[in-house]
Amino acid sequence: MGDLQVYTGCRKLVLAFDIGTTFSGISYCILEPGKVPEILGVTRQALRWFPAQELIRGDAKVASLLYYDKHGNFKAAGAEVFTESNIQTAMEEDWTKAEWWKLRLRPKHLASSIKDDDLPPLPCGKTTVNILADFIKYLFQCAKTYIKEHHLAFTWSSFEDSIEFVFTHPNGWEAIQQQLYRRAIEHAGLIPCTPEGRSRVHMLTDGEAVIGFCIPVLFNADITNQAGPQGVVIIDAGGGTIDLSMFSMSFNPISCAEIAPAECRLQGSVFITRRARALLQRKLEDWDHSSEDEIAELAREFDQSTKLIIKSDREPVYIRVAGRRYSNAKYGIRFGKLQLSGEDATGLFSDSIDAVISAFEQQEKHASIPITVALLVGGLSTNDWLWSRLQSYFEAKRVKIYRPDNNINKAVANGGILSHIYNETYGVASRVARATYGVVCALPVEEDDEEHARRKALWEVDPSGDRYVPGFFEAKLRKGEQVHEEMEIRESFSLIESNPKDFGIQVVRLVCHRGNGSAPKWVDQDRPAFSVFCTIHVDLSVAAKDLVERRAFSQVYYQLDYCVIVYFGDTEITAFLGWKTRRGEERSPATILFEE
Repeated sequence: MGDLQVYTGCRKLVLAFDIGTTFSGISYCILEPGKVPEILGVTRQALRWFPAQELIRGDAKVASLLYYDKHGNFKAAGAEVFTESNIQTAMEEDWTKAEWWKLRLRPKHLASSIKDDDLPPLPCGKTTVNILADFIKYLFQCAKTYIKEHHLAFTWSSFEDSIEFVFTHPNGWEAIQQQLYRRAIEHAGLIPCTPEGRSRVHMLTDGEAVIGFCIPVLFNADITNQAGPQGVVIIDAGGGTIDLSMFSMSFNPISCAEIAPAECRLQGSVFITRRARALLQRKLEDWDHSSEDEIAELAREFDQSTKLIIKSDREPVYIRVAGRRYSNAKYGIRFGKLQLSGEDATGLFSDSIDAVISAFEQQEKHASIPITVALLVGGLSTNDWLWSRLQSYFEAKRVKIYRPDNNINKAVANGGILSHIYNETYGVASRVARATYGVVCALPVEEDDEEHARRKALWEVDPSGDRYVPGFFEAKLRKGEQVHEEMEIRESFSLIESNPKDFGIQVVRLVCHRGNGSAPKWVDQDRPAFSVFCTIHVDLSVAAKDLVERRAFSQVYYQLDYCVIVYFGDTEITAFLGWKTRRGEERSPATILFEE
């Protein structure tokens, strides 16, 4: 049960990128027909492939850091940022370190205390997409070198133009962020800018990717013998975000369906470090070594060592701030170490713990079955204080919580490959809509309708004299609705032109409502909660080729009845133009653009 099946497809290479706020990882799999796939990682044990990796405690991951010179040229990445030579050169030549840059991609509707101005500045002339592209290129080169030197029978050139790429992202990242990721992937040179090239890139949320990693854990936990589907919540506590995904899972055979909208909280590990930095600034105010750079270095020391061992509110912890011979009673420094009380240290985790509980309770309201199992993964999950608090909370709710201990930092990347290879087994069969989606249109005026009368000042008159009231929201998919992969949403249109050559690009705006309650029928009833989700561009000239001439009142015209078809059932949405012919319905891919 839970064992991988023999691969039956064609020979190919799959690379999965888990790009995090603080650390990133790469997993890969060389798929051979007739063999059971083996998922491997570009690990820190092979220090040459992630240069200078011995300088940080990144386990199987590499630091999400880059250095740029004052002209915006890329100079170093990963643990190379911490080499003495690069640190010295950076100071002498005024280099800029790009860190926490991934948080700039966050959707602005996500609640957070952090603003762009709170983040470290971007290097000269660089956008977040530029940095993401440079980092992807760096990771890809590391992976390429590692694979070529570890698999001597592997001919890189025979696979290079057909590599399948899996990129994971936080649950709260949406289509806009996916669009930016894809742009960066193309800029990094991983794929050509063609439909065939783009089809080799696959997006997964962190929550969906972790499913593949966690299924063997669930088998080992012996919950798969329970009758009926089990309610499972996966908590991915990472560097920037804490992602919660809630599923109904069956195990004979394996199947998985989302049962509540995915939740994402900006309360990952960097926010604990951010609070620690503020605490250090308060405690060491007026100390001789409390400059901004020195406090930043102490915060880094906390992040890489002290934070990992905090486990009780009754035990103090220590941060090295000076040499062993230095003591200063005024600031609580003895033998070069600053003491933090257990209450101060554990208090840094409170907002992150509360975020997990708040997100879980929000999801639980929508879950169709009770949750019986919780799985805690991600780098932050290794902290014993966070674990003990969540363990107490979930056990009080009669929910069994597990913390996998097998290569936990590779859960997302490894799971992403499993979900890609064995989509029918480890993939998500259905998802839950996170918002309400629809179109805004105008309705023919009905004077006895109270809502129409209330908006009389907004009435519009078309050239034929017909009156319309604008601003009606026609919901096509409501928040919380279950969406299967094959489920489609259609909107029908009809257009008349005097010449078939006049049929060109038409644009449909898909609008979403993110309010707490049900979406109203009129936009002006909750205007701040409405926004344009995307614009769908369809090329009608493709369909116009099949049109036949029509006549009315001695006038020649051509009428095209068509529909825009949207699929929400996958991680990324897709859209098509559809039209009827004598051969049946024909389709052509549409272009989707998201408002940045």
